[in-house]
Amino acid sequence: MRRVTAQWAVRIVAAVLALLAGLCRSEAGEGSLAERVIWAVNAGGEAHTDTHGIQFRKDPLEGKVGKASDYGMRLPILRSSPEDQVLYQTERYNEDTFGYDVPIRDEGDYILVLKFAEVYFAQSQQKVFDVRLNGHVVVKDLDIFDRVGHSTAHDEIVPFSIKRGKLSVQGEVSTFNGKLVIEFIKGYYDNPKVCALYVMKGKPEDVPKLQPHPGLEKREEDEEEEEVEVGDDGVKKSTSSSPKNPVRSGPRTPNPYAADNSSLMFPILVAFGVFIPTLFCLCRL
Repeated sequence: MRRVTAQWAVRIVAAVLALLAGLCRSEAGEGSLAERVIWAVNAGGEAHTDTHGIQFRKDPLEGKVGKASDYGMRLPILRSSPEDQVLYQTERYNEDTFGYDVPIRDEGDYILVLKFAEVYFAQSQQKVFDVRLNGHVVVKDLDIFDRVGHSTAHDEIVPFSIKRGKLSVQGEVSTFNGKLVIEFIKGYYDNPKVCALYVMKGKPEDVPKLQPHPGLEKREEDEEEEEVEVGDDGVKKSTSSSPKNPVRSGPRTPNPYAADNSSLMFPILVAFGVFIPTLFCLCRL
């Protein structure tokens, strides 16, 4: 009888500890990236699960809107892992504005991640278009080649929030009716397109960064260097130039020491404090 009672006590305490650990992870905002993704599509391609566990579904616009292209399959894509290059090698484009509808029921903070790669044009000003979110222009004059060059992965990160029936994005607010409308706007230079996209709960720092590209980083460093000029009066003037073509391929890596999570261990320590005396008493029965 004592042995059976002790076994049940151990099971109960283990369940309590598991519950406390889950609550701690929830309070800390942890959880796998894949669990926070509510919608993902491999535009112009087949279903694919990436290295982060995100399950991209087959393009729902196949046979309905625009054209699918796998022209990029013949090219290696820089800044992307070999396993996930397919997300940048296929694409959907259209000769007019097109887009996707994403149903969202829960309020909160979200991130729209748009994946692009220029695999056809070899110079800038050949394909330029905007991206609109429920009527708000969130990406203006996107020239993929001008941003990152040829056959190179580029991600656009668009944070937005939904609260009390309102959509807030980039300082603008509009009524939200439960459907997120992502549109790629036809411009003067060729056709709009997208390679893949997903919507997830979270903040910009939660989005995985693309692999570094030495050429792009060097260009940014050169543009950000201070230039010292000598004026007519013989006085040196320091001017700082901002990047002409900023690469927005993901947020900076978050500081792992920015948050102190030591308080999250308190419930677990309390549970252990209760478990040991309880087990001791049960064994003496």
